Amino acid sequence: MKEFYCGIKKESDLKYRTRQYEVVVVGGGLAGICAAAASARSGAMTLLVHNRPVLGGNASSEIRMMINGGNCHWGKKNGIETGIILELMLENKHRNNRGSYSEWDAILWSFVKNCPNLTTMLNTTMTDCVCENGRIREILCYQLTTEIHYRIEGKIFCDCTGHGTLGYLAGAEYRIGAEDRYEFGEEYAPETRSGATMGNTLLFCASDRGHPVTFDPPAWIRKFDEEDLYRRPHGDVVVYHTADDVVTLPSNAAYDAVDDLVEKYDVQYGYWWIELGGDYNDIIGEYEEIRDDLLSALYGIWDHIKNHGDHGAENYELDWVGMLPGMRESRRLVGDYLLHESDIRENRRHSDGVAYGGWPMDDHVPGGLNAKGSVPSRVMSYDGFYSIPYRCYYSKNIDNLMMAGRCISATKLGLSSARVMGTCAVGGQAVGTAAAMAASYGMTPREVGEKYISELRRRLLRDDCYIPGCFNDDPDDMARSAIVTASSWQDGYEPEKVISGISRFEDGDPHLWVSKGLSEDGEWLKLCFAAQNVKEIRLSFDPNLSEEKSISMSKAYLEEEVPGTPPELVRDFKLILTNGGRIVWECDIRDNYQRQQILKLDHAQIADCAELHVTATNGDADVRVYEVRIY
Repeated sequence: MKEFYCGIKKESDLKYRTRQYEVVVVGGGLAGICAAAASARSGAMTLLVHNRPVLGGNASSEIRMMINGGNCHWGKKNGIETGIILELMLENKHRNNRGSYSEWDAILWSFVKNCPNLTTMLNTTMTDCVCENGRIREILCYQLTTEIHYRIEGKIFCDCTGHGTLGYLAGAEYRIGAEDRYEFGEEYAPETRSGATMGNTLLFCASDRGHPVTFDPPAWIRKFDEEDLYRRPHGDVVVYHTADDVVTLPSNAAYDAVDDLVEKYDVQYGYWWIELGGDYNDIIGEYEEIRDDLLSALYGIWDHIKNHGDHGAENYELDWVGMLPGMRESRRLVGDYLLHESDIRENRRHSDGVAYGGWPMDDHVPGGLNAKGSVPSRVMSYDGFYSIPYRCYYSKNIDNLMMAGRCISATKLGLSSARVMGTCAVGGQAVGTAAAMAASYGMTPREVGEKYISELRRRLLRDDCYIPGCFNDDPDDMARSAIVTASSWQDGYEPEKVISGISRFEDGDPHLWVSKGLSEDGEWLKLCFAAQNVKEIRLSFDPNLSEEKSISMSKAYLEEEVPGTPPELVRDFKLILTNGGRIVWECDIRDNYQRQQILKLDHAQIADCAELHVTATNGDADVRVYEVRIY
């Protein structure tokens, strides 16, 4: 039983508690989650520090933005990001088919809490850092809920704050605003430099109550008419963005896959263009003022939709209004390379590429709602995907600082594509993997890039990441030299595709084994190789990398998505290892809903053959396998 206490706080109570880790990740958005998990899975003792009560950043229940990425909302085939971010999204599709953001919060929380080697501190704000001779020694933090101050020491620090706050406090070189078109030869950049950025957005969600619902607006709202909202659709429409303008079509128009950015609007979920702050003096320092102005605008727009004109909203009532604006752009930390326009438009494949993007250059007008009559975002589309070089992910002048998310090393135009969360997430996985390598080898991140870039890329491919133009050349993978046979296959989808070195459709080749149906006895795939010790098998299945999988509040998007677990995924299978025809190990898996399955043996076994027997998919008529690796 605790005793009653009455007294004065002692000076000793204010001392910092010290914690030591190998890798420290600051910022728990999707980039930070993927960075921290990749580091921990690579064996580094890792800390994830996040200043909010829930994880996910712009994708959390506090902001509720959908996870955009290389597939451009069905606009680019085979563009879905793989690796940790797909693992999370497939978990959500399996467990949270209703699209509840509270359940999504719990999925992210459970993921980090159950990750070995990873400690997570929520409600914890970094207040300062100690940097000596161009190297971060420790960060200072305060945990709001416990009133505890911390000193956190680390070998490698990863800035996933969005603002580049850790880099800023450490004295890292950074940029805000737009470069002129001559510095990097960027055709779409302005003639002269500008401090303008993209703005912040508040979202809302409404529900159809089935009967008329009135809305009595508060006195402090901003008033809007149709002229104010010209080129800002706010009803049940589909919008096709082109490089020059936008074309608005009825929602029942044919929905075809196109290369331009496609968006669907409905009264129930809105709107990314409720945006302000890009032309304010200080988008970080004026955040609270911007939030207040956005609230006034959001409720004013809802008043316009409900009370002024026919917007199909008679029965709708607000369910939720965000109070935490989502941010697109602020500081960008400078690395040894800045991603820029020509990298994107030319689909450049860098020799040190570790991540990729496919979203268009999507540069929002700085004035946002105040830029009356202008297109709210200038969208510059292109075909294909580009790689993002490793040199964009570590600081130019702080030796042990890496960065992921929207504060990577890029020009404003480069960031306009790379800032979306799917792209940020795969960059985060690359950063976390490299940070663990740097901590293990006693190197700086730059030295890892100079000496071990091939190993880093191999690790990322092994962990189911995609790097355009990069294929599996892992000398430890026994499957690469195997003879592959199968029970059946379709033309163009032969069994040897599973060791092609690429685990998605690329350059006209599906790199995928597809059976000819699924017989009552199942379908099998067999890999025979020289007898060796086997410790692990990695399987990559097909979750349909063209199909949207993001959580969203948009009813229009959710209706377009295939519900639940992708039917193409293998569900029930058995993996058998044999040596000279004798079974030495087997594993039976039921109810799989993930793309990658990593099967580890308790003890290494000598084997010369691996047999995959599939008895059920999640609904597809054929068995579909992208890759088999044997270690």
